[in-house]
Order: sequence, then C-alpha cells, then structure tokens
Amino acid sequence: MTSNRNRRIAKEIVDIQSDSLSNIQASPVGNGEDLTHLKGSFKGPPGTPYEGGTFQIDVRLASDYPFKPPIMKFDTKIWHPNVSSQTGAICLDTLSTGWSPVLTVKSALLSLQSLLSTPEPKDPQDAEVAGMLIRNPKEFERVAQEWSVKYAGAPKRERGEGSGGSATQTKKQQEKRSKADEEAERVAKYHGYNQNMIDGFVFMGFDLERVVAAFEFVGIDHNDGEEYALEEAYIGDITARLLGEP
Repeated sequence: MTSNRNRRIAKEIVDIQSDSLSNIQASPVGNGEDLTHLKGSFKGPPGTPYEGGTFQIDVRLASDYPFKPPIMKFDTKIWHPNVSSQTGAICLDTLSTGWSPVLTVKSALLSLQSLLSTPEPKDPQDAEVAGMLIRNPKEFERVAQEWSVKYAGAPKRERGEGSGGSATQTKKQQEKRSKADEEAERVAKYHGYNQNMIDGFVFMGFDLERVVAAFEFVGIDHNDGEEYALEEAYIGDITARLLGEP
C-alpha cells in the first residue's frame, strides 16, 4: 500500500513540475525522501488583492492518501475569511467532505488559488476577516493587499488601484473566477488527462472515475493535458484493468 501511495505521489509531483501553464508548484521537503510532506505554492489570482503575491502552502499526506484528503495550511500569512490569519488553517470543502480519491495535490492547490478569487465570508475560518469583508469590503481589500505586499511579495499599488475600481473591472474579476473554477473542476474530474482520451473509454460504457484510475494504474503519461494516440498495448492494458482482469 505504501509503495502504491508513494508511486502516485511521485507521479503527481512530476505532473505538477512539468506543467508550466498553471503556475502551481510542489516539491518534497528536505532531501526529497519523504513524499508525505510537501511544500506547494501558487500566485495570487489577477484582479484580487492577492495579485502578484506568491503563497506558500504546507502539504501533509496521510498514510491512507488518496482516500483521505491532504492536510494543508498557508505558511504565508494571508487576510482571507476562509483562512486563519493566525495559524493558516483553511476552510474548504475540497480538503474535507468534498474530497475524492480522483483529486490530486495539484487540483487541491488549484482550488485554493480559486478560493482567493471567491471568498466565502458566510462560511468563515476567520470571523474577524469575514466580518470586515461583509461590513466594509473596501477596508478588507486594503488590508488584504497590504498583507500580500508584506508577506507574499506582491508589488505595492497606488491607492485606488486594485480589484474594486469599477463595474467593468468587477465583471472581469467574475469572468476570471469563473474560468478558474471551471479549470479546477476539469483538472479534478479528469485528473489532468486530456478529456477526449478519457471520454473515449467512457463512451464505451465505463465509469469515468474507473477510467481515470485505470490510466493512473497503467501509468499513462498526462502529456500536460494534450491529446495523443495511445499505443495498442496501453489500450489493451487499460481495457483489461477496466474489465477486472489482472
């Protein structure tokens, strides 16, 4: 079981490090021998008070991963209603009841990045921050930006410049958030594989999650989500796995 888990984690790390488009990073802590303790990071989303900052995430994987979610917390201090401003603890469904073994460290980090665009003050981890966002959104944005500059290395912006300047900018933010959410959902659903490649087996009557698991078991290359032709031997191995053959 441990060897299978470590193989999966190693593949996930390779997938993250080979994806130059998502700007998501993750690598083992220390000398790299312990694959259960990772450090992840991502950029603050454009159009938010966190834009331009780099946020470091502590990631710990239990012995029964991926059947249990990663334990994640922000190492970088952040002013956000769903993250404790004191401890970095996170309130996010993906890391609790919404977790599925089909999800990965990468999809969890993408969900965290998306959370910075879509704070949920009515389901807070930090009541003080949530209260400020509800009562005084402009003050919330000011403090959130100041913290991003101070702790996450975001560039300092002039007063009035930021995510709340106009209705047009708000609309652009919503569009960016929607795209980020869609991308996170797609990555989670297809585990980073090209949708057409997975759906080719789904259309044969196999369950989506079983097809994704079979691709992982056989060791099919993610190829950064790009479609390519599978060799007949791989197709046979995947089919045999789906049919329950050894």
